[in-house]
Amino acid sequence: MVAVTSVRRITPAEHLAFLEKAAAPGSDFPATVSFLQTPAWGRAKPEWRSESLGFFDGSSLVGVGLVLYRQLPKVKRYLAYLPEGPVLDWTSAHVGDHLRDLAAHVKAQGAFGLRIGPTLVHRRWKADTIKAAIADDAITQLSQATPDAADPRATRLETLLKAGGWHPTGGAEGFAAGQPKFNFRLPLTNESGEQLSEDALLKGMNQLWRRNIKKADKSGVEVSRGSRDDLAAFHAAYLETAERDRFTPRPLGYFETMWDALNDELDDRMRVYLAHHEGDLVAATTWIRVGRHAWYSYGASTNAKREVRGSNAVQWQMMRDSLEAGAEVYDLRGIVEGVGVDDPELGLIQFKVGTGGEAVSYVGEWDLPINKLLHKAFETYLARRSR
Repeated sequence: MVAVTSVRRITPAEHLAFLEKAAAPGSDFPATVSFLQTPAWGRAKPEWRSESLGFFDGSSLVGVGLVLYRQLPKVKRYLAYLPEGPVLDWTSAHVGDHLRDLAAHVKAQGAFGLRIGPTLVHRRWKADTIKAAIADDAITQLSQATPDAADPRATRLETLLKAGGWHPTGGAEGFAAGQPKFNFRLPLTNESGEQLSEDALLKGMNQLWRRNIKKADKSGVEVSRGSRDDLAAFHAAYLETAERDRFTPRPLGYFETMWDALNDELDDRMRVYLAHHEGDLVAATTWIRVGRHAWYSYGASTNAKREVRGSNAVQWQMMRDSLEAGAEVYDLRGIVEGVGVDDPELGLIQFKVGTGGEAVSYVGEWDLPINKLLHKAFETYLARRSR
């Protein structure tokens, strides 16, 4: 008998139990289980209405999703958004059915459009390939460089989405909207699935990273894990970083809400790290883990004492702690794909490449217009706001 698919609300406990199993070390679940798909993330985003959904084949729960609903101004209609989700086996023969079920469900909730972000890796570029692309004047975008690996399953998923009326979002290539399509990750296991040693991780880094880690140690930089109260110190350094790098910072309350939501759901889900030199804070970061995947989520450094390399020291501590926690991937999050000599984000890519990891591109975020007129108005609004 062919399984009949369905989507319906589930409890946060059912949602979390599925994630913990899918994300457990050694699991063969074929996609990243993102912290943005935990029930807690709905509580971290109080400006959105949220619900936990289960995807079923017959009576079997085969996937979950956190849906965030953002209301249109002056109209009781919503964008339904699943950041880095839903959590599904994107290689399943029933994916098309699951997505149709999802669209029907959110339409009944008043959604004018649906946005998803499958975490199926499409292409991978190793550190040496990225360095060669940066050195090649003919290459200005990472996607122009031949990847070291490409997954045909991701190509099939893109074809299925297009056939179903979905289209890539305008922000898929960078940070313009939603979650970035390109990310940088440091594998913590070898090709046989065995966890790497600290020495092997260090040897995989470039000479500059190793030298900076050593310099921080010799300079007396001390890295410690903080408590919720230390988010204020992190935020002070973060404000300095925002002013220096010219981006709009989030308020302290955003990080406190995130901390409370994530750590109330599971103790030690989120951490804050502080790097001090002779009593002075020089760098600070936040770290999040879901099972076998750990993320460097936010980073900050002060304008003073940059020469002691606090940022390298705090990253190295988070990498080692990710190993100790049993993670298989340390994720340095988004990059834009520009690798031209004049690209303003080139320094960020080079910093991350120095870890010896790899750049990956996901399938990206995709939109399904449910009410085409309202969806078009929403896209026009986003385009005007980004100018």
